[in-house]
Amino acid sequence: MLFKKQAPKIILFFILSIFIASCAGPKVSRVGTDTVTDLSGRWNDTDSRLVAEEMVKDALSRTWIDNYLKKYGRQPVVIVGTVLNRSHEHINVQTFTKDLERELTNSGRVQFVASRGEREEIREERVDQAQHSSDATAKGPGKEHGADYMLKGTINTILDEAKGTKVIFYQVDLELIDIEKNTKVWFGQKKIKKVIERSRSGF
Repeated sequence: MLFKKQAPKIILFFILSIFIASCAGPKVSRVGTDTVTDLSGRWNDTDSRLVAEEMVKDALSRTWIDNYLKKYGRQPVVIVGTVLNRSHEHINVQTFTKDLERELTNSGRVQFVASRGEREEIREERVDQAQHSSDATAKGPGKEHGADYMLKGTINTILDEAKGTKVIFYQVDLELIDIEKNTKVWFGQKKIKKVIERSRSGF
């Protein structure tokens, strides 16, 4: 009899507990931006950063840059072109290209020029300066540094899965192209393989 009387209260307490737990906010922890986090197995900020660092380091260690310095006596001027996402995932390619730009610029071994969109904005600023700035401070046209090389590339994936295990293979290919001669002076490739296991089937 006592249990029957208390049963509605117990059930109500149980329901309220579930409701309160479901309404509780997410637990958030701040970590360093260089901390490796791989929750889903998909391409993430760690992959973008590490691939950019490794591939730029490899590109700048090759003979093309020393040959250029010997021939022209100055640092080559580089621009990042299009990096195509041909993977099965939605990858923010702009983040990856910015990582490449950062590594190239901060290396101190090459000069890096603004992208096409950035150049248009800067040219508009020069036109405005020609109209409104003093002759001593206005920046005139025709003095831009033309790029000697363009870095282009692709991101591809191969997906394999069976019985609760998924394998994602990433392949990043980058090419450095001599803009004047249209010749490729460097080819880099980075491969990443991730194995994701689930306790229950389905992803």
